Amino acid sequence: MAKYSVKSRDGLRVAALKYDRLKDSAPQVVAAGTGHIAEKILQVAIENGVAIYHDDTAATLLAKLDVGKEIPPELYQIVVLIYMHLLEVADEEGKKLDWDMR
Repeated sequence: MAKYSVKSRDGLRVAALKYDRLKDSAPQVVAAGTGHIAEKILQVAIENGVAIYHDDTAATLLAKLDVGKEIPPELYQIVVLIYMHLLEVADEEGKKLDWDMR
C-alpha cells in the first residue's frame, strides 16, 4: 500500500494519499488540509516514514478532493508523476517501495 503526502511551498497545503493495488482502483485521499491542519498531517507523515513529495499544483488540486474518495481520472497524470518521483528517490536510496511493481 502506497502512502505519501504532497506538500505545497506556497502556504502550507497538504494532501495525503494511499493506494492498495489489490483493493483500490485508484489512489484515495486519506487526509487533506491547509495551515495548522496541514502542519499536523505533515508531522504525522514524517513521524511514520511516509514519503513526502513537494509540488504546489499537485497539493492544491489534491487537497480540494473529498477525504475517502478516489482520485478522479483527470488527476491520474499528477499521481503518476508523484509515483515516478518517489520511485526515483527510492532507487537512489537503495530502497524498494511496498507498491513498486517492477
